[in-house]
Amino acid sequence: MDKNCSEKNGSGKNDGHRQISRRTGDLGTENAFVVLAEVNAMIAEGKPVLSFCIGQPDFDTPDNIREAAIRAIRDGHTGYTASAGIDRLREVVAEELGRVRGIAIDPADVVCGGGAKPFIGYAVLTLTDYGAGHEVLYPNPGFPIYESQIRVNGAVPVPLHLLEGRDFTFDPDDLRRKISEKTRLLILNTPHNPTGSILTPTDLAAIAEILADYPQVWVYADEIYSRLVYDGDFHSISSLAGMQERTIIADGISKTWAMTGWRLGYAVNKTLAPHFTRWVTNTESCASHITQWAGVEAISGNQDGAHAMKAAFEQRRELIVRLLNEVPGVSCKTPGGAFYVWPNVTEACAMVGAEDSEDFRRRLLHEAGIACLADIHFGSRVPGEGQHIRFSYAASNEAITRGITRMAEWVEEKSRR
Repeated sequence: MDKNCSEKNGSGKNDGHRQISRRTGDLGTENAFVVLAEVNAMIAEGKPVLSFCIGQPDFDTPDNIREAAIRAIRDGHTGYTASAGIDRLREVVAEELGRVRGIAIDPADVVCGGGAKPFIGYAVLTLTDYGAGHEVLYPNPGFPIYESQIRVNGAVPVPLHLLEGRDFTFDPDDLRRKISEKTRLLILNTPHNPTGSILTPTDLAAIAEILADYPQVWVYADEIYSRLVYDGDFHSISSLAGMQERTIIADGISKTWAMTGWRLGYAVNKTLAPHFTRWVTNTESCASHITQWAGVEAISGNQDGAHAMKAAFEQRRELIVRLLNEVPGVSCKTPGGAFYVWPNVTEACAMVGAEDSEDFRRRLLHEAGIACLADIHFGSRVPGEGQHIRFSYAASNEAITRGITRMAEWVEEKSRR
């Protein structure tokens, strides 16, 4: 056998001459789904588990949106659409995104796809060349698909560390140190997953000032949680002078209207819209025709359901933060948006004898039946920042109360031992 064929590839897997690519072997994942699979397996075995690991509203999609989808089916809207989306959807997206951000958006600049997530990859593919040393700056901790898509598409990931002392935002001086002539893209996420942090107008102005010296750098503004801001108004870097032209606004219907499984997102940029459209044509053909009409109703129809869900999330935020701060060895800041908290469990790890946050998370699941995620599921642990875990409070008040109470009892019991 040829020596090269007998050796394992970068993924560590081989089957004689049949091997997977190094690219696939190195492809990252979203650990929330990995942990969720573990949780579902435990539940199937009859083990009681309270899950706070997945970022998904626990509400039903509002009735008016579901009826719009049924109507679309009955009206025969079940075939292909233009790759960029149906005209009516692009119109309502342009109006709503522009109104919230205080900018004018042309519907022709809107491209729709099967969720917001694909546009992360499309942006990296469009703006960097494989192996050319082009760099992409991204938040760490952050949505794990950022780093995964940067690496697999041959760019260089450069993390911007989020600091607890700055309410989990990065220091603009860190951006100033790390940005260079090799930088092609800066990813911003506000409100932020996993910490729930918010980029303030002061933060955004400082970022824009730095970017003024680097005209080759685009901004990917992941604003999927833009309608889930609890303290004050939402602010987008696209609203600042000179920034709309170089900003990719990415948003979607999943979080606001409890439509994660419907799979519809959109990206907005005048220059890049034709290129994103070709990527959609090459990969998805188009977003679901039925879902697009449901999206029209979600964005432009009755908002009572969305408002009720947001009010529930805000009340849950207060509850879970209060309860977590009562757990021995745990401290938790109040997030400004989304539906996640990012408690510091450094002291709690020491109290229960956990090596780190991942050991703490694993034991919390198997010994107490509480499912959450660890900081290392969202990137490398930030030096000097201690240990953190993530809870999604897209869960009922009863589940939050039972879960955090059980966590406190577990920490106290293990500490006594």
